[in-house]
Amino acid sequence: MAVVEHLQPGASHAAGAVIPAPGRRWPASAARPVWRALCRSPGLALSVLVLLGVAAWVVAPGLFTSADPITGVPAERLQGPSAAHPFGTDQIGRDLFARVVHGAALSIQATVVAVVVGLAVGTFLGLLAGFLRGWVDDVVGRVVDVLLAIPGLLLSLALVTVLGFGSLKVAVAVGITSVAAFARVMRSEVLRVSASVYVEAARSSGARWHAVLGQHVLPNASGPVLALVALEFGAAILAISALSFLGYGAAPPAPEWGSLVSEGRNYLAAAWWLATFPGLVIVAVVLSANRVARALERRVED
Repeated sequence: MAVVEHLQPGASHAAGAVIPAPGRRWPASAARPVWRALCRSPGLALSVLVLLGVAAWVVAPGLFTSADPITGVPAERLQGPSAAHPFGTDQIGRDLFARVVHGAALSIQATVVAVVVGLAVGTFLGLLAGFLRGWVDDVVGRVVDVLLAIPGLLLSLALVTVLGFGSLKVAVAVGITSVAAFARVMRSEVLRVSASVYVEAARSSGARWHAVLGQHVLPNASGPVLALVALEFGAAILAISALSFLGYGAAPPAPEWGSLVSEGRNYLAAAWWLATFPGLVIVAVVLSANRVARALERRVED
């Protein structure tokens, strides 16, 4: 028992690094108030505001627009941006801002499903590969190699062809393409944490493998994976929008962001706003998610 206490986290191991306490996902520096980090980085603050705004669109679109996103007014077709229609109107007189706001629910929900699928499956595979090693690691490694060998969009197209069209099936297909990234990060972190002195001490003290895995390995290996979630969120929005643009998403007149860009491309000469504003919203959300991901990654590395 004395040996176990001597090897508690906080002592330096052979590499000279300080071992984090078991069960802690973030270093001590992560306890600093979030608002201080936001004040020091206006870009990060703006990114958070963009993501919060889009989240508000998803939760309560009626607070931002009262226009009908499905039914249009033919007399108001192809009107440019104005006070009454901030994003203009489309070819059948529907308010484009209302369609973008209501379309946030479809696009973001599909993105969340994709990220959850990739996170759950990838984390599970990486955890098994890093902790059990041996033939399990070899099998998982070959699966990850196959997924990485195929371009993500091409693999998504192949999976959608098998699964069928629709937002949910597109989300599952995109989620499967992100499994490899989560599995690789989780495996590398599990290998790093498993070599720590406090994990070896827990094993030596007779702790069961599932207790070591759940109480020591998983909590301390999850930091970089959580940062990857934000990064994959932006990538998933791009992939889902691309598949929706190609016609694999929700059927019209559902206002998915990718389908809005696809509809607007036919009117670029006469109504530039139809493709521009939905495209700018997609770009803003993706860039904001990537900015938050970089901030989380730096916080984990501190």
